[in-house]
Amino acid sequence: MNSQVTYYFKVLVRLLIAIILLQTLRFKFTAHPDSVYIFTQVGLEPYGRIGIGILELIAAILILIPRTVWLGAGLTLGIISGAIMMHLTMIGIEVKGDGGTLFYLAVLLFVLSAYILYSYRTDIPFLNLKKKI
Repeated sequence: MNSQVTYYFKVLVRLLIAIILLQTLRFKFTAHPDSVYIFTQVGLEPYGRIGIGILELIAAILILIPRTVWLGAGLTLGIISGAIMMHLTMIGIEVKGDGGTLFYLAVLLFVLSAYILYSYRTDIPFLNLKKKI
């Protein structure tokens, strides 16, 4: 792929990650019964639900800002890793008859955020991966 196509593809992936993160917030912040059920099952209701919602909001904003893409992707990767682990160890892949939708969405977010984090790895200041001219 040429560099312009690659750039726009990465922007599209970043937007997709942000949209997915943001659309789940209404369930967390309005105490939707399914969200309350999930967080009750893992022992994090209500503070974990609200706290994770705030972290997801921050991650969605950071992934859209060019200088902080790597930070937003890393935060998303961390949050979603926790969600995947909770699905696998405590709540199951299918939650309240959703056919595994939440789990598969978490896996998709994991893959997309890992791709973006890898793509922007040279922007991570403390890794010092910028190529010297």
